[in-house]
Amino acid sequence: MSRTRIKICGLTRAEDVAAAVAAGADAIGFVFYAKSPRYVTADAAAQLILAAPPFVSTVGLFVNAGVEEVAAVLQQAPLSLLQFHGDETPEQCAAIAAAVKRPFIRAARIGSSTTPADLIKYEQDYRSASPYFTGLLLDTLVEQYGGSGKVFDWSLIPEELAPRVVLSGGLSVQNATDAVQRVRPHAVDISSGVEQAKGIKDAAKIAAFISAVRQADNI
Repeated sequence: MSRTRIKICGLTRAEDVAAAVAAGADAIGFVFYAKSPRYVTADAAAQLILAAPPFVSTVGLFVNAGVEEVAAVLQQAPLSLLQFHGDETPEQCAAIAAAVKRPFIRAARIGSSTTPADLIKYEQDYRSASPYFTGLLLDTLVEQYGGSGKVFDWSLIPEELAPRVVLSGGLSVQNATDAVQRVRPHAVDISSGVEQAKGIKDAAKIAAFISAVRQADNI
């Protein structure tokens, strides 16, 4: 039996961090993109991170941020992993990660024209650019950055790539078991699918989502 890792993203409240941890999340995510309804300041994130126990990863989501912005956040909020979710090039991601000495994942936004070969090359480009690169997060291509609640075509994920990716984009309690069964990703990432309102999580939905993922792990 493999165990799919689970990240709950877009946390803004202490009670939501507590709910994610209590339900068994492996990672919790904070959005440092001011245009997002799930945006938190570095100071607010620092307070929320205080509630995270050992071995729960804390992830910072950035969109087209520069080195100075990322470094300023890290001075207050001790994140363990960076998530680049904008239009950053491999070279830009590599430079930021090296400057702040943090590993990173890179969001690949998948649209109708994306091919399996594109994803293989995308991963190779980032892996070649930086020793801090740890993997791709696969999300749905929409006009805004992240949190769309829309699913992309999972069949586009190459079989050899699937065990290394973080699957995101439109996941929910209803489709989590099927998604993990079909893709068998290393991890899943959910935000809007476990909310009662934008930026406000639902503890029951978080627990149900994690249970649905574990159900797939047991099959």
